[in-house]
Amino acid sequence: MSVTVVLGAQWGDEGKGKLVDILAHDSQLCCRAQGGNNAGHTIVANGVTYDFHILPSGLVNPACLNIVGSGCVVHIPSFFKELEALEKHGLKTEGRIFISDRAHVVFDIHQMVDGLEEVELGKGFIGTTRKGIGPTYSTKMTRSGLRVCDLFDEKVFEEKFRRIVHGYQKRFGDLLKYDPEAEIEKYKELRVKLQDYVVDQIPLLASAKEKNSKILVEGANALMLDVDYGTYPFVTSSNTGLGGVLTGLSLGWRSLKEVVGVVKAYTTRVGSGPFPTEQLNEIGEKLQQVGHEVGVTTGRKRRCGWLDLVVIKHSHAVNDYTSFNLTKLDVLDDFEELKVATSYSHNGQQLDSFPANPEILGQLDVHYETLPGWKKPTTGAKSFYDLPVEARKYVEFIEKFTGVKVKWIGVGPARDHMIAR
Repeated sequence: MSVTVVLGAQWGDEGKGKLVDILAHDSQLCCRAQGGNNAGHTIVANGVTYDFHILPSGLVNPACLNIVGSGCVVHIPSFFKELEALEKHGLKTEGRIFISDRAHVVFDIHQMVDGLEEVELGKGFIGTTRKGIGPTYSTKMTRSGLRVCDLFDEKVFEEKFRRIVHGYQKRFGDLLKYDPEAEIEKYKELRVKLQDYVVDQIPLLASAKEKNSKILVEGANALMLDVDYGTYPFVTSSNTGLGGVLTGLSLGWRSLKEVVGVVKAYTTRVGSGPFPTEQLNEIGEKLQQVGHEVGVTTGRKRRCGWLDLVVIKHSHAVNDYTSFNLTKLDVLDDFEELKVATSYSHNGQQLDSFPANPEILGQLDVHYETLPGWKKPTTGAKSFYDLPVEARKYVEFIEKFTGVKVKWIGVGPARDHMIAR
């Protein structure tokens, strides 16, 4: 039995879904460990574009079972809406998707509160997707949340749910225009619909391990959005790194075979927060337009900048990657030269690591290495040596600086636009 973990190494949107799609074709089980439908993956397979949010991308493989793990938070209506969208594309999911009975439930009220909390923060807003993720993890950590298993005891569910609502009403008063009875009524129908999808994750994963199944873990968000190791407070509300995999899924560390960090060939970020290599100029605009950098979940334009190897080294220090998947190399095809961040300094002092303090992050001086561009298309490349020599040097520079091998290189949007080394 082997477990391969695919994690975002920057601020998300690195294109994890494509590698997951490729690896899922040789996997029996694909799992999500954390996060909710604030995540977004786009996969192009057989000429069809699929958008995934809470669902694991392994669903594209008709032979792959999929599970939304205990560390996830699930908005049940969105779960079914996403399934229906896949069915309309002709993808059959019946009997292949399950939710852990220990996963916490995102309610409509959590989504409303998410918006109100963002308004409360004023100019210091986080830039959340307003999908209710933060408020749901908050109720989880204060031990007042509701898990999927709680939905099936109607009396207990209604009692606990009204208690959550009462707390929010006391906090927000007339700002919260919400009828709890309408949501309670909705779950009378949803719990019946949901029952065939709910499992105890622990014996399911134990059985897969006993059968020596190949298991794939699909990370959501990315390390720089990790609640402990990211650019706090401008982060998501879960552990997006390897720690979240071990707590959100009952796999055990001894089963891990590969931990792949997915690195975009430049850097993007959605929402507020520090971004040392952001380019608020024609470079940033060009990266945004050529890379079609628009959020799958929100439709917001992504902020864009040069590749930041200080971020990647920090990410590797936390997650201990066995290899990298470098994505969207083709977006850089038309640049005369490329800059890569290799160190930071603050008040004239070079920093040894990525700083925790957001104030320091806002006042950094970034030191760049300049590399030549290649001004040739990379999309048709089938092997590493099909790439222009300058593109190969760009990849090798990343490997040498980080000490991690680039095992896969993405050179276009389609499934077959991936070089394996």
